[in-house]
Amino acid sequence: MNAEIISIGTELLMGHIVNTNTAFLCRKLAEMGIDVYHTSVVGDNPSRLAKAINQAAVRSDIIITTGGLGPTVDDITIESIAALIGKKLILNKTVLKDIKDYFKFRKVHFPSDNIRQALIPEDTKWIRNRVGTAPGLIADYRQKVIVCLPGPPRELEAMFLNDVVSYIARKHTTGCRIRSRTIKLTGIPESLVNNKVKDFLHLKPPTTVGIYAKLGQVELKIMSKASGEREARRAIARIEKKIYGRLKDYIFGCDDETLEGAVGKMLIARKKTIAAAESCTGGLLASRLTDVNGSSKYFIMGLVAYSNEVKKNILCVDPETLKKYGAVSRQVASEMATGIKLLAGADIGIGITGIAGPSGGTKSKPVGLVYAAVAIQNKVIMRELRFRGSRDEIKFQTSQAVLEMIRKI
Repeated sequence: MNAEIISIGTELLMGHIVNTNTAFLCRKLAEMGIDVYHTSVVGDNPSRLAKAINQAAVRSDIIITTGGLGPTVDDITIESIAALIGKKLILNKTVLKDIKDYFKFRKVHFPSDNIRQALIPEDTKWIRNRVGTAPGLIADYRQKVIVCLPGPPRELEAMFLNDVVSYIARKHTTGCRIRSRTIKLTGIPESLVNNKVKDFLHLKPPTTVGIYAKLGQVELKIMSKASGEREARRAIARIEKKIYGRLKDYIFGCDDETLEGAVGKMLIARKKTIAAAESCTGGLLASRLTDVNGSSKYFIMGLVAYSNEVKKNILCVDPETLKKYGAVSRQVASEMATGIKLLAGADIGIGITGIAGPSGGTKSKPVGLVYAAVAIQNKVIMRELRFRGSRDEIKFQTSQAVLEMIRKI
């Protein structure tokens, strides 16, 4: 069995919106054992959409469209589907009530344009939208099935997981399962990871391993296709165990786990508290630490100390240190870490100072130079870091490196 995904929206073709929906749907369909051989993007044009659907109906069992279900005139999906399957659009009172209730809950006046979202082709199955206003649709066409989903990712994902997965499972038996496991590493370059797991990267189906480099992170994805859930997971577990044996010092988590989440769990387990004084990262480290549910158990405070006056007056950095070594120095980072630790009464203090660019660098202190310090117990652990990239990339890589410092400590 195979599926095809058609994303609808001129804004996608113009590059104004990144198409994350296709990636999500491909992952989830693969987990169900459904192959995706084709994906496409079409603009808000009824004739081109009809052509794309007719082409998909020739080669695919399930056709999933995303987008074009909104209340505006350029949202043409439902009208186009109704014309294709030869059905009239009928006002669905239940859908209309759902839409009105949505606006009522938000205490927003109900816009009359949203009435068109309650027009459903007769004799077709509609899917309730529990997050937004646009209902989904399931329709039969040429012995195939068309599933129409809204464009906003949070609406699409909720609808697919809550309703479409169970519908496909009931109607279409795939006879196999595809499972995957993503192992996440940091503090090690892709080339070295590649060298250590090269034999796994040459594996052939049904179980394969891929390597993917991301900013400040490397991922190893194990995929297995088997007749049942247990067989697929066993095949993955065998390879995962071997990978851990070779790279365990650099592995911080799997699948949806994050580095900040891993650090948070360790802080809670050890009953340690933390505070951060940041200059070049502008509070990004504090933001990532507090993105974790339950972070109030370990995160005490964060301070963005951009000016030297703040460094001196609040963090108690010695003026002579600033004068002698400059704000971007290991000495200042060390005193920032000690200062925030004392100020917050935390077990761990973080100090970060550097040059994120794109300007401000010199020959001796170039853009991308960062000093990071971790004050813990009666010692300070220092690292000099050097990164390349945009300002945002340097800030992120710094936060990633500091989180890894904390994890290792």
